[in-house]
Amino acid sequence: MDIIHLLPDSVANQIAAGEVIQRPASVVKELVENSIDAGATLIKVIIKGAGRTSILVIDDGKGMSPTDARLAFERHATSKIQQSADLFALTTMGFRGEALASIAAVAQVELRTRRNCDELGTFIEIEGSQVVRQEVEQCAVGTQFLIKNLFFNVPARRKFLKSDETEMRNILQEMSRIVLAHPDIAFQLYNGDDLVYDLPVASFKQRIVALCGRKVRNISQQLVDVDVNTMLVKISGYVGTPQSAGRNPQQFFFVNGRYMNHPYFRRAVLQAYERMISAEDAPQFFLNLEVDPSTIDVNIHPTKTEIKFENEREIWSILSIAVKEALGKFNVAPSIDFDTTDSIDIPVATKTDGAIPEMPKVTFNPNYNPFQSNGSSSNNYTSQSHLTPRNWKDLFEGSRPTAQTVQSQMDYNTSDMFEEDMKNGSSIHSSLLTPHSSFSEDSFLYKNRYLCVPMKSGLMFIDVQRAITRICYDNLLSQVERSTGVSQKLLFPEVLELSLEDKCLFTEIEMELRAVGFEIAEFGKSMYRIEGIPALLSEGVDTIKILETIIEEVKSSGVGVSDSIHRIIANIISQNEATIRIKRNISPEERNSLIAQLFASSNPNNTPDGRKIINTLTDDVIDSMF
Repeated sequence: MDIIHLLPDSVANQIAAGEVIQRPASVVKELVENSIDAGATLIKVIIKGAGRTSILVIDDGKGMSPTDARLAFERHATSKIQQSADLFALTTMGFRGEALASIAAVAQVELRTRRNCDELGTFIEIEGSQVVRQEVEQCAVGTQFLIKNLFFNVPARRKFLKSDETEMRNILQEMSRIVLAHPDIAFQLYNGDDLVYDLPVASFKQRIVALCGRKVRNISQQLVDVDVNTMLVKISGYVGTPQSAGRNPQQFFFVNGRYMNHPYFRRAVLQAYERMISAEDAPQFFLNLEVDPSTIDVNIHPTKTEIKFENEREIWSILSIAVKEALGKFNVAPSIDFDTTDSIDIPVATKTDGAIPEMPKVTFNPNYNPFQSNGSSSNNYTSQSHLTPRNWKDLFEGSRPTAQTVQSQMDYNTSDMFEEDMKNGSSIHSSLLTPHSSFSEDSFLYKNRYLCVPMKSGLMFIDVQRAITRICYDNLLSQVERSTGVSQKLLFPEVLELSLEDKCLFTEIEMELRAVGFEIAEFGKSMYRIEGIPALLSEGVDTIKILETIIEEVKSSGVGVSDSIHRIIANIISQNEATIRIKRNISPEERNSLIAQLFASSNPNNTPDGRKIINTLTDDVIDSMF
């Protein structure tokens, strides 16, 4: 009995949909790209229920005939290519003819379309690849796609969609890539009845400012123009100044009007910023690459965001040099003029200048004695003995070991376990480091950064800033687990303004922020009023900067588990708090409390991100120095 058979078209379309249509954002991307290929000058996108309920895309393109409208939903039906050679000379966004067939296989679709030369348009309704009806209808010139109940017939796929905020954030991300690549097209995006943005036709820089200006303040002053034209590639666009670099900056590559993700070219841009930004930061850039379509392959990934270049190495070098040239041209890169550096303008004396200027004279008091108590001296010090203070023994008072110090040294002898840990070079366990009450008496603070604690066999060094980070981190996590986050009211509430994409993310982590002590209230469409902050935060902390850092860190890490978000929030808050506290002088009482809290923490040896807190210097090492 034969066991191999052909799949039904409906099943084959659902399999194809699994590759092309991953989430509502994929539907938006495919439909908007079709509108661009249709020559639209205005594209309107209306989202309801984060794309689960409906997605409506309206354009004023050239429309379709009744026959084309019906044929467009068949697999591999396309107007973009005629033969295999056309795959290597693509100038359109879509070409495979899989998008509409895949969407129709997993959703309920309504299509209205009319050409300019037709009096009436065409209406088609499809549900799960099955045509429900097709009829003539009055409609505007162009095309309207209404996608309802996405994945209605694939409940497993629908169940694994993320929250509405996450799905909307992905839609905004896809739309950002498209609208930046096509500033010559006007776009309108609605989330339900709310207008997300209305972008008219503009220049590339105006489109960047309109789209990203809310997220990055003064972005227009942070952009440096890049414009290089060679035989292999034409590069245009903008890169950010080194001062605008950050943890999660805006980075966009476009090739022939198509967004692409290319880590290799990204390294070329990073190399141009070498020694200009820190290793943790990255620059922002918005770069367009124009190449011969026959030298690239965009058909290596279903989403068409990964592109293979024929002259990849050559373009890499051109790109890096172009960015370096742009930074140098606008005096962003440091430059040295060897003809004028360290030179001093000395006026040249001439005969007409008159008399030769006199030599400057230095006045001083020869009777001044800094060791005299009355501040003035009538005696001339003629011998070195006058430099010696009379009560020199008083300078060493207190250096002799007191009874209390001797007792504390005897107490240290009981902690023999310190010596073994120090000799073996192993991490010191918290159970072995319960501080003695006399620690604070003999400990001292070096450069307000390192707390030095004498031990039986050497010195223990504690990084104060990292110790505070560990203590605050454990306290915050404990508050979240017990839901006992304590808040302190702000006398003057602060306002947090977010981009639409960041607002979706902020809505997801709002409960976690409240759990650690933030009091948050909505204040407009994309703004929040911060009325309270965690009680452990010190006065003078930049609340808005902390929240913006948390958003960027969550976004870059891509975590979605509540526990992971808790840890990110606790880590960022504790690091900021440690930075504030280390700037103040630490009293002896605070040192003792710091040691006690550190050794009672979950891991006194390392910070939450793995940096070392405690280090030791043994007597043997100290003796070897001499």
